[in-house]
Amino acid sequence: MASIRITARVIAKGERAFGPGKADLLEHIAAEGSISKAAKAMEMSYSRAWQLVDAMNNAFRKPLVESSTGGKKGGGAVLTRAGEEVLSLFRKMEEKLAADADTFFAEFEKRLR
Repeated sequence: MASIRITARVIAKGERAFGPGKADLLEHIAAEGSISKAAKAMEMSYSRAWQLVDAMNNAFRKPLVESSTGGKKGGGAVLTRAGEEVLSLFRKMEEKLAADADTFFAEFEKRLR
């Protein structure tokens, strides 16, 4: 039997505004309190993590992540209220899509190689 999965993405104005990778990054930022630590936890380059944060902050009306530059105690990053809301909304959408898609998977299984 083939393994089937469905992936949710939010595409706005032709651009990938949000998807599973960005959601994972937000969860790691929330847990680690830092973009750098989140990137490391995900085995992602710091510059790529920053690119994704910048893309998210530019795609939404309000920024999803706020960061502070380092000092004696180092910098950090937190999810804004908008970031928490978008993350929660996306995870709920993923759950609903997965539950609904499951009903179709058996029919696809019959037709896939």
